[in-house]
Amino acid sequence: MKNKSNLSNHATWLRAHIQKPVVLVGMMGTGKSQLGARLARRLEMPFADSDSEIERRAGCSVAEVFTRDGQERFRAVEQNVILELLARTEPHIIATGGGAVTRPETLALIKAKAVSIWLNADPATILSRVRDVTTRPLLNQPDPEAALKNLLDARTALYQQADVHIMADNERIQETLDQMIVALYGYLRHRKE
Repeated sequence: MKNKSNLSNHATWLRAHIQKPVVLVGMMGTGKSQLGARLARRLEMPFADSDSEIERRAGCSVAEVFTRDGQERFRAVEQNVILELLARTEPHIIATGGGAVTRPETLALIKAKAVSIWLNADPATILSRVRDVTTRPLLNQPDPEAALKNLLDARTALYQQADVHIMADNERIQETLDQMIVALYGYLRHRKE
């Protein structure tokens, strides 16, 4: 891992050179919201969470919206929220819901208007972090492990389209954050050369 001085230099460079939103994608339980908020603080940028924005507007949890309106309607609402977040003029960090990329239009918007980071984790890690499956409609099944495997099978190729890939299995969130900064710096620096 880079030393603190290099990390500080990378963060400073990123603050000056990020020109569009940075969007975090990946399965539930990979830390998109927590890491996104920390990355935003580190880079001194605004942070938005699409699930939190949906909940704010609906006045209830994502699980309740999902159950009440169905998956297809939820994905349409999610797409509109993400589109609004992407349209903000200043660079910022956005955490998306795990299934946001399953709607082709949403994935296309992210690819066209943002730099994307895929937070990946081992299925066992995800399940250990997502203990209360009742708040996760797609895992609230008799066999959550099989449900997760099916979701991963369906989504991995979509997540792989992200610009930057990070393994988020590490329980030390600071180390994962440092990896994100180094990888994002490397990706954007390479694009500028």
